[in-house]
Amino acid sequence: MSAPTLLILYGSQTGTAQDTAERIGRQAQRRRMQVRVEALDIYNVANLISETLVVFVCSTTGQGDPPDNMKNFWRFVFRKSLPAGSLCRLDYAVLGLGDSSYPRFNFVAKKLHKRLMQLGASVLLPVGLADDQHDLGADGVIDPWITSFWEKVLSLYPPPAGQSPIRDDEPLPPRYVFQFVDDVTENVADRLRVPQQPISPSPTHPFLAKVVFNERVTKASHFQDVRHIEFDITGSSIEFTAGDVVLMRPSNTRENVEQFCQLLRLDPDRQFTLSPTNSATCSIPARLAQPCTVRCLAETFLDIAAVPRRSFFELLATFATDEREREKLAEFSSAQGQDELHSYCNRPRRTALEVLTDFPHTTAELSVDYLLDLFPEIQPRSFSIASSLQAHPNRIQILLAVVQYKTKMYLPRKGLCSSWLASLDPRLGDVFVPLWVKKGSMKFPKDPETPVVMVGPGTGVAPFRAALQERIAQGKTANVLFFGCRSQSKDFYCSAEWEEMVKAGQLTLFTAFSRDQEDKIYVQQRVKEQAVLLWDLIVNKNAYFYIAGNAKQMPTAVCDALKEGFRSQGGMSSSQADEMLVAMERAGRFQSETWS
Repeated sequence: MSAPTLLILYGSQTGTAQDTAERIGRQAQRRRMQVRVEALDIYNVANLISETLVVFVCSTTGQGDPPDNMKNFWRFVFRKSLPAGSLCRLDYAVLGLGDSSYPRFNFVAKKLHKRLMQLGASVLLPVGLADDQHDLGADGVIDPWITSFWEKVLSLYPPPAGQSPIRDDEPLPPRYVFQFVDDVTENVADRLRVPQQPISPSPTHPFLAKVVFNERVTKASHFQDVRHIEFDITGSSIEFTAGDVVLMRPSNTRENVEQFCQLLRLDPDRQFTLSPTNSATCSIPARLAQPCTVRCLAETFLDIAAVPRRSFFELLATFATDEREREKLAEFSSAQGQDELHSYCNRPRRTALEVLTDFPHTTAELSVDYLLDLFPEIQPRSFSIASSLQAHPNRIQILLAVVQYKTKMYLPRKGLCSSWLASLDPRLGDVFVPLWVKKGSMKFPKDPETPVVMVGPGTGVAPFRAALQERIAQGKTANVLFFGCRSQSKDFYCSAEWEEMVKAGQLTLFTAFSRDQEDKIYVQQRVKEQAVLLWDLIVNKNAYFYIAGNAKQMPTAVCDALKEGFRSQGGMSSSQADEMLVAMERAGRFQSETWS
């Protein structure tokens, strides 16, 4: 029986699920199968009833939410009107990418698997639940799962006699062919394909917002540079409420773009157009202008300064002609070489450009046609909006922690987006950032009498600043904020604003400055100390409770402190306190937004 076309659908927030889907797609090509790889929201989900072989690769975001590029699919597939046997022709496999440090580990993959079975589809093998916390990272689950997947598929659809797979050291055709053209005048609007007609801002049509304010809010002596940045969104038609999120794609530094062009011997001002090698399975990226310069491609599209994934080394290995470089790249590409790759690349956070520098002979062999196969697209970064339109019309404000740290590498490691944003100085001239907004996971109560309790240490306070501005403008004054940082004098963000709100009777504030005394004090201790107040607000006044901030120990510690208050004030057992918090979460009265 000849193999059907393999369809690989992915839902990806940061690009990892997309990379994994494309990796399975390349393996299918090497097995000479017909294959299509698409984002779930690009795929016409109505065609699913006629598919016979599909792999779903999906990550889980936030508090068990689907990624942005599978939300339309998610809504469709969970329609109650879909007949129970509508997918009876479909053989499928689900590979989930998650992090077990989050409470709803791989929730999307598990729920999708159950729904596909309800609709009559047949599962080929158990759901793969990749875990970033695994000793070998996500590949510790992905590698054996993919091996099992191919064993199952090839047992169902054996290849024709005499047909051998394409060798791993042989390059597959590139997805695109570059065609260099004569010079054409380029401007910023062309680069980003910003539409001339009014349109709702989106990932493919962002709004170019002017940066009007960019100031450091931590003392110069403090180790962490945190910025308060304001964008002018006049004329954008953007609307948002407290808890919503602003997204933006950063640009690479001029120095990295120059190094990229030098390493690959490319003229940055040369113009090109792209043609897909197979228009049936691949289309031109929507936000790349045609024609485009090499500089624009390297600056705004290719993620050249990221820590490369394993797929980067797999493709590089196919170009290697130098024996030593080929052996090393083959090792980094193999399942057995992942410890070595982790030590070389992930642990020191070595960038793709630094890798190319380490493999000069292979870099010299690279064909320009493979650039979009080798480098992933720059992914958007999301930030909690730290302001309300009711207090700051036509403005979006964020609190941004600038990422910079040392590893064994000579140069400090820098976060691409935070360093880029921090470098934009509106005092030196007009600067613009392409951005758009999406709904956040946090929802605040409409009833003006309902109290809200917010726990937001560090930049986790950002969405609560938006909520307080919005609620106070609406006359809602039952607001409690727990804020924590290292030092009252160095990183107490928005302290003057909180003081004004407290004086006006609009806020009850509790602070924890962990390094201002010998014994460290954190927000969870303040929550524990206020057990009487919190019990009264939650039980007698139906309060909502929110947590935002770093996902390491803080959220769990705050939940433990809250449950301890339930036990001490309500005379509850441990299991009853657990059940009470679960019931609050189900009712939307306990919400958290955390990040790693």
